Amino acid sequence: MQTTVEHPVPPQDLSGITGKRFIYTYANGWQYEMYVKNAGTIDYRIHTGMVGGRWVKDQAVDLVRLDEDVYKVSWTEPTGTSVSVTVSPAKRQLHGVIFFPHWVEQHPERTVCFQNDHLDEMAKYRDEGPAYPVYVVPEFAKITLFEHVGEDDESVVAVGPADLPAGFADRTN
Repeated sequence: MQTTVEHPVPPQDLSGITGKRFIYTYANGWQYEMYVKNAGTIDYRIHTGMVGGRWVKDQAVDLVRLDEDVYKVSWTEPTGTSVSVTVSPAKRQLHGVIFFPHWVEQHPERTVCFQNDHLDEMAKYRDEGPAYPVYVVPEFAKITLFEHVGEDDESVVAVGPADLPAGFADRTN
C-alpha cells in the first residue's frame, strides 16, 4: 500500500540566499565563492584548492529551502562533477560534498579556466573519462563573507580569481 505524505515541501522562501554572495573556506583549506544569482542559477569562483583558479557563470542549480535559514544548492557540471552544498547563513557555516569524476582527480589542471569558454573541451574530457572511481570530498566550511549584492547582476562574478584585487577573498563581515 502506497502512502502519501502531506505537505512534504516546506515553504520555499529563497530570499535569504538569492542575490547573495558568500566566500567560504572548507576545513581542508579550499576557498570558494558563490553568488546565488537567482533561484535557478549561480556563478562561482574557486580561490584555492585542487581546482583553484576555476570560475563559472550561469551554472544551473537546484535550490531549495530545507528549513528556516537552511538552503541546499545542488548541480552537475559539464565536467561530470556533481556538487551539493547545504548553507546556513545565520550560523555562517555550510557543508559541501563534491563528487569529482576520476579524470578530474587525475588532471585537475584541465578544469582550471573560465569554464564557459571551454564547454566543448570539458564535455570531451568528461566523455573520455574515466568517470570512476569517483573522488568524494565531504567538508564543512566557515562562511567568512556573506553579503547582499542583488539578483541577476553580471558584474558580481565578472573576472577570474587571478584578476581580483589583492585581498579580495580575505574580506570578512
